[in-house]
Amino acid sequence: MSKNLLRIALTGPESTGKTTLAKQLAAHYQTLFVPEFARYYLQQITQPYQAEDLKHICKGQQVFEQALSRQAKEVLLVDTEMLVIKIWHQHAYKFTPKYLEDALKKQHYDLYLLMDIDLPWQADPQREHPHLREYLFGIYQQSLEEMNVNFKIISGTGKERFRQATQYIEGLKAPC
Repeated sequence: MSKNLLRIALTGPESTGKTTLAKQLAAHYQTLFVPEFARYYLQQITQPYQAEDLKHICKGQQVFEQALSRQAKEVLLVDTEMLVIKIWHQHAYKFTPKYLEDALKKQHYDLYLLMDIDLPWQADPQREHPHLREYLFGIYQQSLEEMNVNFKIISGTGKERFRQATQYIEGLKAPC
């Protein structure tokens, strides 16, 4: 793993283009993106998910990221991180477990790209809350502000989102 690896997290509510943009950016920067472990995990279970499943998802996401960070070149793009899992857990179960708070405190990204809700909702068996996008977006934005991290809101069409994201990433890469 490069010591100069820029770590970029794509975060935000469901169906806001995180995966699409992560793939586009990975291709552009000729690097890897860390996929959303929850998608793989939820396809494997045969019953509705429970709070304990989110603990496994948290751990799996961390393992994915750790493994792929060793192979990434210059930039590592992370499609979903601990804030997504925290907000999911908080919404579903009305509390945040200590393991998740600890995981969130330990993660570090040079930039969070908060995906706006201005894209049309895309139905998916793993998506649950088309009617809560505005509410959840507000929680993400407030959480990032409270975490006092570097974040930018990404909005607009696909091309505009890509342009904004690369502009912000290039700003991090520029010498001071």
